Amino acid sequence: MSNKTLGLDENLYEYLHSVSLREPQVLVQLREETAQHPHSRMQIAPEQGQFMALLVQLMGAKKTLDIGVFTGYSSLVVALALPAEGKVVACDVSEEYTAIALNYWHKAGVAQKIELHIAPALESLDRFITAGEAGTFDFAFIDADKNNYENYYERSLQLVRPGGLIAIDNVLQSGRVANPQEQDKITNSIRAFNHKLHHDSRIAISMVPIADGLTLALKLH
Repeated sequence: MSNKTLGLDENLYEYLHSVSLREPQVLVQLREETAQHPHSRMQIAPEQGQFMALLVQLMGAKKTLDIGVFTGYSSLVVALALPAEGKVVACDVSEEYTAIALNYWHKAGVAQKIELHIAPALESLDRFITAGEAGTFDFAFIDADKNNYENYYERSLQLVRPGGLIAIDNVLQSGRVANPQEQDKITNSIRAFNHKLHHDSRIAISMVPIADGLTLALKLH
């Protein structure tokens, strides 16, 4: 995992921020608090959050899915980009982590846009499908346990509409996917997942080398 874009030296990374990043103060505060967390590497990079917000705005999205909330940065950055009637459906298992998220969602004035579900994400996603929500989401972001990425992706593919977008985080695994010496379970799982998406005719695909790698999958039909 990486909470900054891989492969950029510190000077170039700081320059990127200085001429591109427009981060509201509430997101800065959330990122700074999360930096003190023992699992701070689970935080998405601010340039990635801004990129996702831009995608959501370009799409005119109104209903989005966030699988893996942690301290709430991804949900918050998307909620801020949505129109007043927009909604983020957020899934996580941790009340401890999401307590931080809830605080900042309220501080930012967008808590009413975010619907939090505390349960194993697959259970929540299956419940949404059973409830008739298939094809109703514009955008989905997957950033949870890596061994379940394929399951999250398949559910998301049902839940997003044709022309909807799925964004999947950490697909480069800090560069380990390209190193044949790395044979741990998570790295191999991500390799297999990347291969699957590369050959999936149901989507148009682009793997973007931002943060720890972000795959964009556009549902075609």
